[in-house]
Amino acid sequence: MPTALTARERTHLKSRAHALEPVVRVGHGGATPGVVAEVDRALAAHELIKVRIDSADRNDRVAIGQAICAATDAAAVHRVGKILILWRPRAEE
Repeated sequence: MPTALTARERTHLKSRAHALEPVVRVGHGGATPGVVAEVDRALAAHELIKVRIDSADRNDRVAIGQAICAATDAAAVHRVGKILILWRPRAEE
């Protein structure tokens, strides 16, 4: 289940993500297993990432973002246009 974020945590993560560039780009194929695997690897390495979803329809972008969040157990911090900020705490070793 994705982590629930408080307003304060969301604000802090948005400020940290401001300088980041998108590390994963989702094409018109949507949330394919390869894309989900790449997002999972990026979250494991960086904890906080930006994903660019290249779909013209807003509802499609929201659905793809929700599918990625559910598949990777990540929290959607913020959405701005085609950019989605994702956060998942690092696994404890």
